Parts: sequence; C-alpha cells; structure tokens
Amino acid sequence: MRFLKSPGWIAFVVFCTAAATSGCGVNFYFGRPTDLQKIEQLSKGMDRLKQQKLAEAQQLQDTEDLMRQRLQQELSDKQVKLEMAEKGLVLTLLTEVLFDSGKSKVRTAAEPTLEKIGSVIREKAADREIGIEGHTDNEPIKRSGWKSNWELSTGRATSVLHELEQFGVDPHRLVATGYGEYRPVTSNDSTEGRQQNRRVEIVILPKKLTKGEKELVRRAETSSDPDLARKAIALESYK
Repeated sequence: MRFLKSPGWIAFVVFCTAAATSGCGVNFYFGRPTDLQKIEQLSKGMDRLKQQKLAEAQQLQDTEDLMRQRLQQELSDKQVKLEMAEKGLVLTLLTEVLFDSGKSKVRTAAEPTLEKIGSVIREKAADREIGIEGHTDNEPIKRSGWKSNWELSTGRATSVLHELEQFGVDPHRLVATGYGEYRPVTSNDSTEGRQQNRRVEIVILPKKLTKGEKELVRRAETSSDPDLARKAIALESYK
C-alpha cells in the first residue's frame, strides 16, 4: 500500500472527502494529471467544433431564408421547390421549367431563376460545395439522340452547372451528376409522377469534417470520459 503515501493520492482523498461532505457530485478519475489535462483539452476542442457546426447550420438556414425571399414568385408558381433535407439545402426544378423536351440546353426563360439562385449562393454560401443532380422518368429515349436517360440527365445537370458558373458561382465548388431514372421521388405510373421525376436538384451541401477534425472526434470517441463520447456521437452526421 505504498501508493497511499504519495502526495497525489493524499490530495485525491482530501478532495473526495471535502466533496462528499459538501453534497457535491464526484467524477472519479484515477489517471495521472497529464491524462486529466488531455481530457480537458479534448473537451474544449469538441466544444469549439460543436459551436463551429452550429454556426454552419445557421449559415445554411440563412441561405434558405434568402432563397425563399428571392424566389417568392417561382415558389408560388411551383416552378421551384425548396427544402432542407438530410443531404443539404435542396432546390428542385422540374425539367419542363429548364429545358425543351429531350434537350439539354437551358431555356432562355429559365435563366433569370438560375441567376437568382446563383446570387444567393455567392452571397450566403460561397464556401459550400454545390451538387447538381439530373434526374429523368423511366420512359426510354426514342428520338432525341441521347444514348440513354443517364446521358440526358448528365447533360442537363452539366448545363445547369455552366449557368451557375456564368452567374458567378465558383466553378471549383460545382459538381454535376446524372442519375437517369434510378432515383425517382414518386411512381412513374402516372403522367404527374413522371413529371415530378424529371427534375434537376441543386444541393447546397453541409460541410464535412476535415482530417484533423475527424481525428479529434476519434480521440473523443475512444476516450474514457463518457461526456466526450456523447459529444463525438453528436457529430457523427458530419463525417
């Protein structure tokens, strides 16, 4: 029992006795002072990361609010749908608004809407990655010259990408993807359903954790402190 004579153990006993007599709750940490310092540093780092993610969420909310303000008419006319989804802030435009049938060139009448979207991205979300997703219904390509719906959806997404670039959105943050008929939002069994599935989605993406931030979360997850583990779990969705 030689360890009972160590100054650190005596201080711990005195602290526990004082805490117990005062009615305070006690967290028992049997590690070295350096271990306690590491836990404290980790905790502060996780708190900073949480505040950063809250600020980013507010930025996305501010972007949505300004989009709703700028696109009042388009939203009212149901030319554009705007929603906060798990994958980010999503603007959905039906292809009938953007393109002629079987074509990938953006109609001149749709350019003012894309210009409004581009202006909000520049003002509120210039540091965000922007995904542009093309989608079609399941009707086979017949006379338009495209090999398949995949090529058509990719061509349309790329055309919208170039429009946003033209309206000042940083091209380094733009990516276009064609999903063809394989991600419908509703059944293709009706005319209305097929119309909803023919769409382009502009997605303002949430920020993912950097390599350093992921390492911070990993260390918190594997810490012996349950509070740190809970903080790490709360940030799982950003990985």
